[in-house]
Amino acid sequence: MQRRFRSGLGLFLLGMVAVVSAEPPNPYRTVDGWATLPEGRPWGSTSAVYPAPDGEHIWVAERCGQNSCVGRESVDPILLFDPEGNLVRAFGAGLIVWPHGIHVDQDGNVWITDARGEGDRGHQVHKFSPEGDLLMSLGKAGVAGEGTDVFNQPSDVLVAPNGDIFVADGHGSDGNNRIVKFNSKGEFLMTWGSTGAEAGEFRDPHALTMDSLGRLFVGDRGNSRLQIFTQEGEHVATWTSFGRPSGLFIDQHDVLYSADSESNATWGNNPGWLRGIRIGYARNGFVTAFIPDPDQDPDNAGTTAAEGVAVDRHGTIFGAEVGPARIRRYELR
Repeated sequence: MQRRFRSGLGLFLLGMVAVVSAEPPNPYRTVDGWATLPEGRPWGSTSAVYPAPDGEHIWVAERCGQNSCVGRESVDPILLFDPEGNLVRAFGAGLIVWPHGIHVDQDGNVWITDARGEGDRGHQVHKFSPEGDLLMSLGKAGVAGEGTDVFNQPSDVLVAPNGDIFVADGHGSDGNNRIVKFNSKGEFLMTWGSTGAEAGEFRDPHALTMDSLGRLFVGDRGNSRLQIFTQEGEHVATWTSFGRPSGLFIDQHDVLYSADSESNATWGNNPGWLRGIRIGYARNGFVTAFIPDPDQDPDNAGTTAAEGVAVDRHGTIFGAEVGPARIRRYELR
């Protein structure tokens, strides 16, 4: 049975679906210019940001000073910043076409999805040590497909506490639209999902995160919703209260952060919804705070503000921006 609740923030529907009807206040202030790159290196588009295990350092993958690393094979796209925004380490040059999703596991290894293909690169998921050694690659380099050992534009990756690997496979509504599960050795275990709008179906599964109960949250961006599953692919719930999610993150307190960079009436995508970062509770779907995209111009159909989102151990939010090509930091007022 579905349950309805009202609060000062609007109407919530818990169970199969959760819906919010009004945006809550914004308790954060924006800090620009936090991360510093070497002199002469511009920021490229970035959708990938994630904290290191210490909760202080921040990993970012950006697209080599442009919106692709093609032609910039000498540029390192994977970057580690200290809490003050100083660059500590960089690696990955020549290995990745279009860095898109990122996850840092409990051992500090950095996982990157390469969501495009060019020649003998792309359509893969790479695991790097914290020092930049390539430890594992899933998928076949440069090969797009839908089998058990290939991907077609994988958007995101997540490693569960037991080491199982989940990949959101498909960038764009006409992609594979599935979740693929592997064991810690990279051996295929199972897959679920297909193209559609019913429970367990997807249109652009764009982001992954997991709560303390071990439930897998999938940002089903093309359907303007997120879906929750068990680690065996059983559908638990569908929530629409977090907008049109491009990026998802759940912190150690089970607070859920959803970056919506694409709700836009000019596309017919989630009309009437504002772009921005929604913050709520992963246990019930309540949205308690909202950081609005500063560019709410309905005539701007580009991807704006944060597409990727992450939070450090102090509760500071980091937004990875594709269109503006930067990392933004949000601190509690």
